[in-house]
Amino acid sequence: MGRIWRALKLGMKSLLLHKLRSGLTVLGIVFGVAAVISMLAIAEGSSREAQERIRALGATNIIVRSVKPSDEAQATAGRPARILNYGIKYDDYERIMETVPTIRKVLPIREIRKGIRRYQYNLDGRVVGTTQDYADFNMLEVDRGRFLTAADNEKYQNYAVLASTTARTLFPYEDPVGQAVKLGTDYYTVVGVTKERQSSAGIGSSLAAQDFNKDVYIPLNTCKVRFGEKIVNARSGSMEAEETQLSQITLQVASIDKVRPTVPIIKAAYEPWHPRKDVEMTVPYDLLVAAQQTARQFSIILGTIAAISLLVGGIGIMNIMLATVTERTREIGIRRALGAKRRDITQQFLIETVVLSGVGGILGVTMGIAIPQLIVYFIPDQKAFVTPGSVMLAFGISVAIGILFGLYPARRAALMDPIEALRHE
Repeated sequence: MGRIWRALKLGMKSLLLHKLRSGLTVLGIVFGVAAVISMLAIAEGSSREAQERIRALGATNIIVRSVKPSDEAQATAGRPARILNYGIKYDDYERIMETVPTIRKVLPIREIRKGIRRYQYNLDGRVVGTTQDYADFNMLEVDRGRFLTAADNEKYQNYAVLASTTARTLFPYEDPVGQAVKLGTDYYTVVGVTKERQSSAGIGSSLAAQDFNKDVYIPLNTCKVRFGEKIVNARSGSMEAEETQLSQITLQVASIDKVRPTVPIIKAAYEPWHPRKDVEMTVPYDLLVAAQQTARQFSIILGTIAAISLLVGGIGIMNIMLATVTERTREIGIRRALGAKRRDITQQFLIETVVLSGVGGILGVTMGIAIPQLIVYFIPDQKAFVTPGSVMLAFGISVAIGILFGLYPARRAALMDPIEALRHE
């Protein structure tokens, strides 16, 4: 250990004789390590955000949604009707409940775009007819009052629960609980207000993004009676009518390992009755697995790109060490003449190389941790997470590159002929 300590002090002294050259060499490693950590942090941040939004849908849930059939699907089904009838029926709901044994809980939903009014206040939001399980399925928290109950649905109560933005818009100065709001031609008593909730992300064509903060939740049976199944929209002087019984059914199974076996059973329960493909299924667990695989690939690509800069830094270390060996040829000859062995010369130059790469690695880690924080500060929508694994990986690679690219210069110095080295001018 004493010999290694002396070699380390000698190596530091040799490097400090050429401060600028050593500093410029270290910069290659610094930027390489910082690039690896920063890129992996950004990739991890983007991955976590996407996965969290998918997890919010529930890993044990299976979502069946009504979708408006395309014009081509309507044409193949025959002459388009004056009223477009599509989507999930109550018969589908009953059939799924009777034929799928692995379902633990089910949530039927009917969504309608409506103007929500109170005196002079107005909001174009979403009326959601649902049951008492909606809050648990979608991780909604009640801020004031309560959420819907099974009794509200059974008794067809004109009760409503307002989302946070809806409550602030319609009741800017008073407590909404106990007050009334108007949906369509009917008034509903507000029984609760939910807390702010992050919007769900749109997942390709599988599931549209949802803003839970502009909703009004009413009992499903009340929604069925008050609004019916037909929706008439006036657009550019023309009238369009659509008939949909249920917008969505969210099915929950007991455990993740039962998700995939349940999917084909559910499909068999509704697909034969929907040849126009007006019902689609989304499996959040499959989306989560796909997102994790994409995240790994993204991290590998970004890490590889960043590692190239570390490779360039290693080439710089080799270049500077080869120049150092040439400059210190006479010193090498003197040390060999005084009894130093080849392994001593190799050890000396390897220590100097590791010092360069180690110092660069430490500075690079510091910069790599700071850069993602700056990115998040200036771009709030961007997420970045520095993981201990990425720090250790980047620092380990920097030291390994120092050793790898230092071996050849060190070996070249050790193989010098002492007599020729002493004669070197």
